[in-house]
Amino acid sequence: MYNRAILMGRLTADPELKQTPNGVSVCSFRIAVDRGYTPRGDERQTDFLDIVAWRSQAEFVSKYFNKGKMILVEGSIETRQYTDKDGNNRRVFEIIADNVRFAESKSASAPSRGGNESMSFPAPNQAPAANAGVSYSSGNVDDFAELDDDGDLPF
Repeated sequence: MYNRAILMGRLTADPELKQTPNGVSVCSFRIAVDRGYTPRGDERQTDFLDIVAWRSQAEFVSKYFNKGKMILVEGSIETRQYTDKDGNNRRVFEIIADNVRFAESKSASAPSRGGNESMSFPAPNQAPAANAGVSYSSGNVDDFAELDDDGDLPF
């Protein structure tokens, strides 16, 4: 049997860090994950998934993540049953996190300090700057030359 989940989404609220009676850290949080397929004419659908992280993973999440941050979670899917306060039987599906990672760059997730930062993009009809990154999407096969192979490896 194989039970593995890899999810990337945004936290819907700040994570909650708690301690068990034995002092083990546990962190619960929910992420919003957009579905990859949207039928024509329909709105994009999003799944809201409950995640539970334990020990050092729990402390990591509570320290470095908050509402709206993108997160990558690797783990396994578990179900548990309980009876709520009204006596109804409930079943919960949770992802138990084995590994949690940042899913966006530090600059993309950093809050603005002072509000004076701005990003500039060229106008749609403006040519890119001379120091823009090299593009490999254009070219011609004739631009390449075949190298002589003397059978000797370069390493």
